[in-house]
Formats: sequence, C-alpha cells, structure tokens
Amino acid sequence: MATFLISYRMPVDYQPVVDGVSDRWKAWFQSLGPAVTTIGNPVTDTAEVGDCGAGTRLGGYSVITADDREAALAMVRSCPAAEAGGVEVGLIIEPPGLEELRSA
Repeated sequence: MATFLISYRMPVDYQPVVDGVSDRWKAWFQSLGPAVTTIGNPVTDTAEVGDCGAGTRLGGYSVITADDREAALAMVRSCPAAEAGGVEVGLIIEPPGLEELRSA
C-alpha cells in the first residue's frame, strides 16, 4: 500500500463550517473506511509562497492509503472539496537520509 497526501484547494471565500457540509464530509470519510490514516483538519488563515493556483487557497488535508495513484484518485472523486474547489493527490515518499532527522 502507498500513502497519499490529500490537499483540498478551496475557493478563497470558502467557509469550512456551513450547514450540511460536515455531514457530507463524515459520509465521505466513512465511505473510505480504513484507507483514511489521518482525517486531518480544515485550515484557515492561509498564506502562499509562489504560484498556488489563482482564486483558491489551502482548505485542509488528509492522509489515505491506496494501492496506487489511480486508486487514490478514484477515492477522492466523490470528496465534497472536489465539488467546491479542487483536490490534489500526492504520493508520500520516504527520501533516503531523513531517518536521522526524524529521530532527532
């Protein structure tokens, strides 16, 4: 199994707490079952460095496991953030040489 970071890109004016949204998010997370390793959290008060996509901001994150990128993409297609903005999926890798930094 591979591990993927899910980054939710939301419209700049998106408000994370809106009636009905939390139920949709709960249902989506439940549909993923044990593939969700870290539910994550919504984020606010964001800032950007570089080109992060015009008109969007970081809206939150999650970590999931899947067999491959295509399987991860299939899981996020029904994500509420995909309707409101966008979702980025990235494979998390373990670069060699970082082990000693993690244990410091």
